[in-house]
Amino acid sequence: MTPDLFSLLHPALAAASTPAIPAARLVPAALLGIAVIVLLITRFKVHPFLSLTIGSLVVGAVAGVQLSSVVDSYTKGFGATAASVGTLIALGAMFGKLLADSGGADEIVDTIVGRSSARTLPWAMALVGAIIGLPMFFEIGLVLLMPVIFLVARRSGLSVIKVGIPALAGLSAMHGLVPPHPGPLVAIDALKANLGLTLGLGVLVAVPTVAIAGPLFARFAGRWVDVPAPAMYETRENALDPRPSFGLTLFAVLTPVVLMLGKAVADILEGKDAPVRVVLDFVGTPLIALLIAVIVGMFTLGRGARMGTKELAKSLEQSLPPIAGIILIVAAGGGFKQTLVDTGVGKVVATWVQGSGLSVLLLAWLVAVLIRLATGSATVATVTASGILAPLASGMAPAHVSLLVLAIGAGSVFFSHVNDAGFWLVKEYFGLSVGQTIKSWSLMETVLSVTGLVFVLLLGLVV
Repeated sequence: MTPDLFSLLHPALAAASTPAIPAARLVPAALLGIAVIVLLITRFKVHPFLSLTIGSLVVGAVAGVQLSSVVDSYTKGFGATAASVGTLIALGAMFGKLLADSGGADEIVDTIVGRSSARTLPWAMALVGAIIGLPMFFEIGLVLLMPVIFLVARRSGLSVIKVGIPALAGLSAMHGLVPPHPGPLVAIDALKANLGLTLGLGVLVAVPTVAIAGPLFARFAGRWVDVPAPAMYETRENALDPRPSFGLTLFAVLTPVVLMLGKAVADILEGKDAPVRVVLDFVGTPLIALLIAVIVGMFTLGRGARMGTKELAKSLEQSLPPIAGIILIVAAGGGFKQTLVDTGVGKVVATWVQGSGLSVLLLAWLVAVLIRLATGSATVATVTASGILAPLASGMAPAHVSLLVLAIGAGSVFFSHVNDAGFWLVKEYFGLSVGQTIKSWSLMETVLSVTGLVFVLLLGLVV
């Protein structure tokens, strides 16, 4: 695609970069901005929200753009991302808190694990991790799963690694590949991907990826690291409390997924003005789907656990403070993305890629991997890579835009190490050394990332 044709396809970007800034100045500006973000997060432990804000200013200043224009670009991207993604994060947090407080998550775990033999237990734990991970943020799901992992390991006599790695693989795959998690949602928004299509393809990629990085990899990891489950969590506080049934809980968890997939199917099979499509387009919109899920959860999860009005209100209220930082990081990532777009960095990268012959999906994965390794944050890796690669998506088919989102998501979970909070959570909960954590958790994340990329590339050959 020639630059002129690219400008026709992406007029906003063409206008934003007029007069054109030389690539010799834009590329160092982008690299320096990313380097500043990485240095502030890793060396000086500055919060990613501040780091992304400062990095945006650095990009504009080095590129020679007026700082007032840089501020305008940043605030525009910040506001747009907070409006489109921030509300979804808040609704997802509310649903996740209802799932935890009602005991619905425990019901899913007990039902699936209780029907599994010692041989199929790792596969059951992978399924538990995936289901729990579908509506929850990674850190929340991790904290929720730990007592379950320890209890199952003690009762089954299996190593905590053989039981835990499959569950963490399911949790991490949902976090990196499947909306409504913050990372995939930001990438979908930045690349203008079809959410329902991305969700469907994400599940297709996640299922075999979890199988390989979870139960299959756990066979080897369990030999390298053999750790007994600690005696804690032998009994669970809410074991005797009333809680919703397995069927009701599963219905609530899958409600937003079904609505979003229904929208995607209707968009393909029904005419634009067909009544069925009009309805599904509305209820399948992410905001409405998650809002419906929260309302459904209040009746199915809350009432199933005999939670009163005050208890429901308290649960929903307590869900929001923990995700304030996530929303700020995601919104700041949107601001940084908009700065890259308005200065013309994205156009330079797009032009270079189109002339290089390098697979766009592979490039997306590599960019996300580098940022993930440097910052330790899957979310920062996703939002930054999405901003850099956004111009490439404008001329791509919808299915390939969705695969671009998944390639970035796969790269964002590559090799968790000492600069990742998840690394230390797993280390401390499992009672591992740094070396043991690398041989189990870090390698699992790497297998997950590479396997996810392989399946994304394979899908790219057939869609």
